[in-house]
Amino acid sequence: MPPSSCDCFVSLPPASISPFVIFGKNSDRPRDEVQEVVYYPAASHPRGSKVTCTFIEVEQVTETLAVLLSCPSWLWGAEMGANEKGVCIGNEAVWTKEPVSDSEALLGMDLVRLALERSPSAQQAVQVITELLEHYGQGGSCMEDAESLKYHNTFMLCDRSEAYVLETAGCYWVAERIVEGARNLSNQLSIATHVWREHPQLRSHALEQGWWDGREEFNFSVVYSLEKQPIRMEAAKARYRAGKELIHKQEGKMDVQSMMNILRDKNSGICMDSGGFRSTSSMVSVLPCSHHLPCIHLLTVTPDPSRSIYKPFVFSPHVAQVPWVLSPTFGGSDPVKQTPRFQTKVDRRHELYKQHQKVLEESEHNKVQK
Repeated sequence: MPPSSCDCFVSLPPASISPFVIFGKNSDRPRDEVQEVVYYPAASHPRGSKVTCTFIEVEQVTETLAVLLSCPSWLWGAEMGANEKGVCIGNEAVWTKEPVSDSEALLGMDLVRLALERSPSAQQAVQVITELLEHYGQGGSCMEDAESLKYHNTFMLCDRSEAYVLETAGCYWVAERIVEGARNLSNQLSIATHVWREHPQLRSHALEQGWWDGREEFNFSVVYSLEKQPIRMEAAKARYRAGKELIHKQEGKMDVQSMMNILRDKNSGICMDSGGFRSTSSMVSVLPCSHHLPCIHLLTVTPDPSRSIYKPFVFSPHVAQVPWVLSPTFGGSDPVKQTPRFQTKVDRRHELYKQHQKVLEESEHNKVQK
């Protein structure tokens, strides 16, 4: 299996140089996958209606918030995004002792979008995700390919005042609350004993499976992590350590440029380009602690943040979707919607993606000519 990876970061005062919460994430996906940035306004929905996610339908809520999403263009959910209330969420792939389901359910990316649409705070987003997990479960291929890629998810969630790490293993979960300092995530379980809330059967399930003896202090990452890690998770350990070191170096002076520099860091592997995967999109959000100031979200929408420009977005009453970051749609003929899925490929490149690739190709050609 090729490496699959992502990295999430959050900085709160006093780690941030100003009274801001700063969120950052690289979305590391199959290297030819196209991401688009989509804006959905706040909306009302009929009571009892359903919403169709990537693979399954779920109960819709009567009111959804305005959201900005960075999405792999073939699916319904999002790798990362923000809502009008200043909530940001990103997800990471993990593999644990709990088996990954073969059945189609909610993807981690579906859970990101659903939580952003339904949550005016990061704490409420944790509740939304855990309730959806309990009701619908997580599962289904996370890659647009006949070769299936399935995993469980961890999440970084934040708003103007606090952040949460939410880590899952099937329907089981644990959450850590962060009110100051900086925190990072890679593709591994990282919550140890500093638990804010947890699934009511998290420990009893571990006891039944023989993963925990009930006498030692319960350490989630130790108890639920695989004893023999896949290669992709061993690589994540190095990225997690490198990310932790990078944010530690910026402690007390983290700002927007610092976060971008971390996401553009090639030496650590955080800006990824290996094994068929690369950083296909990147996002940085600045969430002022003061509600009188607007939140600013910056997204590349193009691969390789070290060679992409971050474009700003602010929620306002007059937001309009930018068409040149939207991929083409294929309706019922889309290979994702056909059975069996993913038997063919379609060209999902949007105009910005095409122009960006053209510039990179010309740049490489000029280097060779010199």
